[in-house]
Amino acid sequence: MSPASRLRDLKPDWLSDSKVWRTEVLAGLVVALALIPEAISFSIIAGVDPAIGLFASFTMAVVISVVGGRRAMISAATGAVALVIAPLNRDHGLGYLIAAVILAGVFQIVLGALGVAKLMRFIPRSVMVGFVNSLAILVFMAQIPQMTDVPWPVYPLIIASLALMVLFPRITTVVPAPLVSIVILTVITIGAAIAVPTVGDQGALPSSLPVPGLPDVPFTLDTLTTIAPYAFAMALVGLMESLMTAKLVDDITDTHSNKTRESLGQGVANIVTGFFGGMGGCAMIGQTMINVKVSGARTRLSTFLAGAFLMVLCIVFGPVVSDIPMAALVAVMVMVSFATFDWHSIAPRTLRRMPVGETAVMVITVACVVITHNLAVGVVVGSVSAMVIFAKRVAHLADVTAVTDPDRTTVVYRVTGELFFASSNDIVGRFDYANDPDRVVIDLSSAHIWDASSVAALDAIETKYAQRGKTVEITGLNDPSARLHDRLTGELAAGH
Repeated sequence: MSPASRLRDLKPDWLSDSKVWRTEVLAGLVVALALIPEAISFSIIAGVDPAIGLFASFTMAVVISVVGGRRAMISAATGAVALVIAPLNRDHGLGYLIAAVILAGVFQIVLGALGVAKLMRFIPRSVMVGFVNSLAILVFMAQIPQMTDVPWPVYPLIIASLALMVLFPRITTVVPAPLVSIVILTVITIGAAIAVPTVGDQGALPSSLPVPGLPDVPFTLDTLTTIAPYAFAMALVGLMESLMTAKLVDDITDTHSNKTRESLGQGVANIVTGFFGGMGGCAMIGQTMINVKVSGARTRLSTFLAGAFLMVLCIVFGPVVSDIPMAALVAVMVMVSFATFDWHSIAPRTLRRMPVGETAVMVITVACVVITHNLAVGVVVGSVSAMVIFAKRVAHLADVTAVTDPDRTTVVYRVTGELFFASSNDIVGRFDYANDPDRVVIDLSSAHIWDASSVAALDAIETKYAQRGKTVEITGLNDPSARLHDRLTGELAAGH
């Protein structure tokens, strides 16, 4: 392949395809418009000035577009991060919050380097479905305050905006329907002088770019011990939400992302955000769905432009953006929640076929997220629930059958299944210690030893027979089981 051909292959799609370029630019603009009220509301949750949240959304999006591992995913200020750091800001002030954001970025880089992304393989599908559905519910619930105790014209405007987003794609998909809806509703409300809540009512927009600097805190061990717990919690929540979002986008686009690079990128983005005075953040599923599923974006350009347009809209077109009716943005987010929810997962036909345990895990995940408003809590509780249900199910697969020689000098116990903490304790009671002959053979050729609990159970069986003057021979161990058994047997009794 010639150097020119290699160079063409390395060029991003949007440099050579005008259709991709147009899609990415318009998608970035729609996401930027949707980010403004979201960033402002998250700033309020964190107890900081709206500009702090907007600066965070700008720097997170721009930096992650370069260093992130998942193309087209949007990172910005988020509610999950705001909830974690709000107490720190309330008790110690903005300087400590900014310092915690920087330290959280450092933690994320360390966790990324240690391979935390590999833990994604342990998140079951039922938890992923619950995660997606709970996110859709949270996105919708976040819009309810904008639909209550508001002037009556808000409701027909929301309905009109939803109708536009449903019908406009049938005419053309060249321009994203959400952008058309936002423009048309803004023109109508301004032209007809309709008094409805606007973006400007959410808070003042910044009038200049953020300036880098160090957090205003004493650089002492006391400061470190104060911010470290909040920073670590923020790092975990941010990585979990980002990696789950990346996996969701992988499924939607049928492409692969580099989860380790994404983990490292989130850390770099938060460090940069902290030095620019932002409140930190992580991947945003709502805005990512607008970008990927609604607008059709697929490259890093849309992510970069979402952040760039955000600042341009605030600084250059602030007065115009302030006049956008919240009804238009509420309708966009309602459409996002509807498109994000996995309706197939709650269809009667699916529920009849799905194992009860998996449905329960999905419901538990959704309930935990909706109650706590924290996606990380739901994922952790859902994953633990899935593991408990799995362990209970697998424990019953371990079985013991006995065959006694005709001369009654030897009995062979054949153990089948997976031996671990949940199943190994049950098999101890499956042996007839008092009535068995003097020689006992335990055949484990159809079993596998997974943990110390299983070795301890086998030791207990040998001890019970030894107390009756009987010998036990364990046979059929596969290599991993034999190594574990040889290393631990005799070492697990009380006193060791």
